[in-house]
Amino acid sequence: MSPVTMTGKGPEASYQERCGTSLKSRVQKARRHETRKSLLLVLPVIVFLVLAFLIPIAKMFQVSLYDPTLRDLLPATARALDGGAKDRIWKSLAHDLVAAREQGKIGVVASRLNEQRPGLRSVVERTARRAAATDEAPTREWFAGVDPMWDDAGVLPLLARATRPFTFDNYLSALDFRRDQQGHIVSQPADSRVYRSLYLKTFWVAIVVTLLCGVMGYPIAYLMATRSKATANRLMILVLVPFWTSMLVRVTAWMVMLQSQGVVNDLLVFAGVVNENNRVMLIYNLTGTLISMTHILLPFFILPLYSVMVAVPPSYMRAAQSLGAGRFSSFWKVYFPITLPGVGAGALLVLILALGYYITPALVGGQSGQMISNMIAFNIQTSLNWGLAAALSIVLLVAVLSLYFVYTRLVGAENLRMG
Repeated sequence: MSPVTMTGKGPEASYQERCGTSLKSRVQKARRHETRKSLLLVLPVIVFLVLAFLIPIAKMFQVSLYDPTLRDLLPATARALDGGAKDRIWKSLAHDLVAAREQGKIGVVASRLNEQRPGLRSVVERTARRAAATDEAPTREWFAGVDPMWDDAGVLPLLARATRPFTFDNYLSALDFRRDQQGHIVSQPADSRVYRSLYLKTFWVAIVVTLLCGVMGYPIAYLMATRSKATANRLMILVLVPFWTSMLVRVTAWMVMLQSQGVVNDLLVFAGVVNENNRVMLIYNLTGTLISMTHILLPFFILPLYSVMVAVPPSYMRAAQSLGAGRFSSFWKVYFPITLPGVGAGALLVLILALGYYITPALVGGQSGQMISNMIAFNIQTSLNWGLAAALSIVLLVAVLSLYFVYTRLVGAENLRMG
């Protein structure tokens, strides 16, 4: 029996197999070519994200955990503490303090140790001066003679923690915790708790601004989507012109309008709402922050919502009304559920932007209108505590990512359905 008969395949079947294999190979090659082409097209975006987003965040995370400043300024003390050589710790500390004073870095050492324990700044600077003027080998008793704080049992553990290059203390401070003299994690005193209340205030302001944008933005987007093209274009211009204007210009304009002799107070006096001697304080407080942030962030709510509304066919509402539903009932049960993805997208965008706002609270917020971003800027520009500023930023970033995760898992656009 021939091979063709045994296999059941003739020359025609073999030819079809070769053609199929060749076609499959060409399809796979074409797909690989398209994949490489797509990668080349998105490569600039990937490079931009890595350089402008991932690397700065990684650097910020490193700064929040890694701080070798004191280890570099007190090297002999760090080696003595690591090796457990208690007989050399005080002599090494005196040597390092004198060297730091000669280098002009004693202020940095004093400030860093003062962050660990308030009151050490003046003690460190006075000890460095005494150590530079003495010829005797400093001991613990000599340090205690300079200031009794050196005789405290918690000083050496404090020095050991301060000279470690890796530390979580910045995150403890960012959440209003600290280490006590025994090294245990405890809450800050009530009058020293700053950051937790600022985080809560920041979230409260962001939520209120998001709600205000929703209340004002939904009707505007609805008018733009349901009116004639000419009316929609005019409304779009009114939305986009402020959006294209510099944020600093808009904030400055609100500062002029909201001051006690500004336009808003003049209108209130003219309308008889308030009298001339009782003008409302609308600036340098939380009220000014809410007003200006709502105005600036309103387009970020309207535009995503409008893109969803304009795609809703008008026949849906007419069909509901033809089946007996009233205008409000057809809107609430038909139109509104369809637009929920736009509401969710706009609200999420406004909320995330509001959480990180800095310029507006700094200019019109005053003391009561400050948010966590202003404290981050203070630690970077004024107190120069970059580790704490990085820790505050990482905590805020984690909070924002958590919000996004909750949104995508619970109320994401793919999970919003008509009721």
